[in-house]
Amino acid sequence: MALDGYSRFTFQREGRVLTATITGANPVNGVDGLMHDELARVFTDLQHDTDSDIIVLTGAGRAFCAGGDFAWFAEQIADPRKFRDIGWDAKRIVTSLLDLEKPIICRMNGAAAGLGATIALLCDIIIADERAVIGDPHVKVGLVAGDGGAVIWPQLIGYARAKEYLLTGDMLTATKAAEIGLINHAVPTDQLDAKVAELAAKLMASPRWAVRWTKTVTNTPLKALVAQMMDTSIAYEMMSNMAADRAEAVAAVRERRAPTLTGE
Repeated sequence: MALDGYSRFTFQREGRVLTATITGANPVNGVDGLMHDELARVFTDLQHDTDSDIIVLTGAGRAFCAGGDFAWFAEQIADPRKFRDIGWDAKRIVTSLLDLEKPIICRMNGAAAGLGATIALLCDIIIADERAVIGDPHVKVGLVAGDGGAVIWPQLIGYARAKEYLLTGDMLTATKAAEIGLINHAVPTDQLDAKVAELAAKLMASPRWAVRWTKTVTNTPLKALVAQMMDTSIAYEMMSNMAADRAEAVAAVRERRAPTLTGE
């Protein structure tokens, strides 16, 4: 199946390993409306691609994916219907990533934040440049961490640690993330590609269907948790988008100043 018609992704093949590169309209691969649309269908298209067995997901340039673009945030604040309209796709990003049978390796080449962090952490094996950072700073821009962060973080590092990071929005270094089990490996920049290739080769060395369906079985509890939580998560996130402090938090970031929060 041809992977064409994408503006926010590029694709490269090496044998039966397919690298999908997030290629945003800004230097940190921030999520805009078009990227959100494409994220909601890319993992289904990757599943149907008959010429690949392993997927590597990475980012162009210096970041993996730094979460929502602030100009897009401003549009959603000005017209909350635009946030409502992405709810179905927000669920589909998470469910289609978990439904993908092929192993997917995250090559975390740089910062992964918000939705970018969720996507990275929902991959099967996460290998990061040790200079990268990861975190879910939804709360710092006035949003509930509703696009999957509240689902996956506690499963990887436990509720106590997950709630600390989700409630503060603090970022972690890749080295720290590997130490606490949030990601698999943090390696020097010049070793990143070799480590990704090593893991891809290990996966390719075993029978295809044994690998794919082992992943499928392992993801079953996560999929059940997503079914239980995502509607509520997105609903709360949608409500938080309409709060006064949400607009102030986004304005403060864009204007490079401290926010004046009112609790409203």
